[in-house]
Amino acid sequence: MASSLRGSSAAAALLRRRPNICASCRTTQSLRPYSVAAEAQATAEAHHLKPTQSEPHVPFTVPRTAEYRLRSSIILSRAPLLTRPLTPFEDAFFFYQKRLNERLTTEFRHSMFFKKDTAADLDWRIKFAERGGLVAKELGRYYAKGRNAWNDELLVGSTLSDTNRIRETLLKDAESRVTEDGEKAKPDEIVPAEKPQPRITESDQKNDVRKLDRKLDQTLYLAVKKASGEWQFPTDDMSTEENLHQAAQRILDAAAGPNMNTWIVGRVPVAHHVVQPVFKEDTSLATKGEKTFFLKGRIMAGQADLKENTLGYRDFKWLTKDELKELFPEPYFKSVRNMMADR
Repeated sequence: MASSLRGSSAAAALLRRRPNICASCRTTQSLRPYSVAAEAQATAEAHHLKPTQSEPHVPFTVPRTAEYRLRSSIILSRAPLLTRPLTPFEDAFFFYQKRLNERLTTEFRHSMFFKKDTAADLDWRIKFAERGGLVAKELGRYYAKGRNAWNDELLVGSTLSDTNRIRETLLKDAESRVTEDGEKAKPDEIVPAEKPQPRITESDQKNDVRKLDRKLDQTLYLAVKKASGEWQFPTDDMSTEENLHQAAQRILDAAAGPNMNTWIVGRVPVAHHVVQPVFKEDTSLATKGEKTFFLKGRIMAGQADLKENTLGYRDFKWLTKDELKELFPEPYFKSVRNMMADR
């Protein structure tokens, strides 16, 4: 009997609380009423419109889809051809790693690679003696064995790890010390080894921004100049029947010609840039906005040619990211900067 009373009292308490919950819901909903004026104000803010004396309440404008043009663009790049120069600390670190490797690896046996009493064997013995009995070619004099074997860290100011010194040492070691007759060559009979090409090219020295053989250790991007004088990536309007990657390939061919071996990296845009539409005082559309979607591409061979381009471009340049920052308008560069490599 007592349990049934407790149950009925609990049910009554629940029924008493339910109207309070519903009243609470009604109160909460009443705080957020639907307002046409608020909706119009939000639309006006989205369109950057302001009320005027003749139109204190800004009316709705045309549908948003009619206010923008869809555009496709291609970020065409040339990958770095060289690794970047090492810092002095990196030079010293790798130099010390080589010296450690000389101690920890198995001793080099030249007899496994050079047949005894041959020209190659004689050449090896001459160079081995010039290095002071050390197998390593560019590591300088160090204690390979004995009490001081591990006490050879590079001191501050040492030039042993300098890239130029190592290059000259390897070039000197590459010279043949033996004549065609298999005898030790005299100093005037030694033919110098061919030096590698310099990192700084002729295009770098002349600052020829149209050439692809400049800034070999950085990524270059194709920028084109519009008739208005502004610079951008190759861009054009796209129809509703085109895919983004198809439009990008068409634009690249139309802008820079077909004499390039290129590859569109993917079919998904990597960045986008929005230009807001311009409205008149009566809120009618004055100028359409633009929504540009960027795809990435790579150039493998060839060169850009604007002679027969159909998009009205006047000039082109192959520039690094830092150079594009100085050339592009600031809002445009901010839209694409994260999609370009730092080097």
